Amino acid sequence: MKKKILVVDDEISICLLLENFLSKNYEVVSIHDALEALKWLEDNIPDLIISDIQMSNMDGFEFLTKLRQRGFTKHTPFIMLSGHSESKERIKCYRLGAQDYLTKPFNPEELDELVKKNLNPIHYAIEW
Repeated sequence: MKKKILVVDDEISICLLLENFLSKNYEVVSIHDALEALKWLEDNIPDLIISDIQMSNMDGFEFLTKLRQRGFTKHTPFIMLSGHSESKERIKCYRLGAQDYLTKPFNPEELDELVKKNLNPIHYAIEW
């Protein structure tokens, strides 16, 4: 059974890119609005969430905060995507509970490594 990844980004092109890249190895669900994603999460629990920061209706910071306040998604691994590379934004994401932060445009290989690391945190290392 493939692991499930939820992608939340209001840019359809980013969702399509992530779906295309990740769907080879994972089940990918794309939602274009954080409020819709929260509704979807009432009945579904993904193995990993990848979300943009800048979205309409609710930004990624608020989405992550609400996600961490829910019991059943409190520990779901979370990768934040952003067009900003500032350290203060990255630190804010980590303090809110994101495991990783990836700046757009991103290298698909780096994304792949972050996904593997978050889905298999202990058994991931290729060489010890």
